Amino acid sequence: MTTHTRIRKFNTRETYPEQSLDNDLCQAVIAGNTVYLRGQIGQDLDTRESVGIGDVAAQTEKAMSNIKMLLDECGSKLEDICKVTVYIIDPRYREPVYNVMGHWLKGVFPVSTGLVVQALARPEWVVEIDVIAVKPDA
Repeated sequence: MTTHTRIRKFNTRETYPEQSLDNDLCQAVIAGNTVYLRGQIGQDLDTRESVGIGDVAAQTEKAMSNIKMLLDECGSKLEDICKVTVYIIDPRYREPVYNVMGHWLKGVFPVSTGLVVQALARPEWVVEIDVIAVKPDA
């Protein structure tokens, strides 16, 4: 039987105190050798503070830093990313987002989907990056 390991559990009541929510979530799930990360944004995972407000490149940098940190905590790494989904709120953000992301993922060659959405969970967030990776065999 496969067990799922949940990394950095939290409740949305704490993460979004300005919203009336009560959902138990986590930042990552390891299911077998697959690692699913929650979409990452310009937010410090320890303090929950938004960073890079008004700067899409800075938000992307923080999201990618979070992704690396979470993959490390899961026993995976950036090179193990298979799928990236990028959400931006303005098509003009595509170039700065992909330039920053490309720096972090140079030589990785994941499949990628990019979407322009109306908004993200908080108005100051302008980019969210979601990844699926594998955990190398022990």
